[in-house]
Amino acid sequence: MQVSYTQEAVAVTLKERAGQLKTDIPAVMLCLRRRETPLAAKLLAAVTVAYALSPVDLIPDFIPVLGYLDDLILLPALIDLTVRLLPPGLLDECRREAEGARTDGKKRWYFAVPVVLVWLVVVWLVVKAVFLKKAS
Repeated sequence: MQVSYTQEAVAVTLKERAGQLKTDIPAVMLCLRRRETPLAAKLLAAVTVAYALSPVDLIPDFIPVLGYLDDLILLPALIDLTVRLLPPGLLDECRREAEGARTDGKKRWYFAVPVVLVWLVVVWLVVKAVFLKKAS
């Protein structure tokens, strides 16, 4: 049996998957805060959220095709692994909460604080390595 995929069908599937990621990433972040989330799931959820929010990718996005391929494969795989470790029903509850937070119109800028701090440390280390070594 041969399965034929049209470009439109593949594009719709990718759009649905991307739309689901917009809800799943905040939902996984909310699962991090719950007491009923097991430690292994919390650790994997932290890695997933950090990778999703980080501007640094394993394969940079400017590399044609491969740059976005890691986001299309790696993020859903990390989310899927995290979901498998969560107690039943917890992710559905967090998805509803994340969907409500997305539609309430409030901006959650404090989620960007860890990423900004990491970049500030990186810039400081580069400045220290380049300019302070020349001064001594």
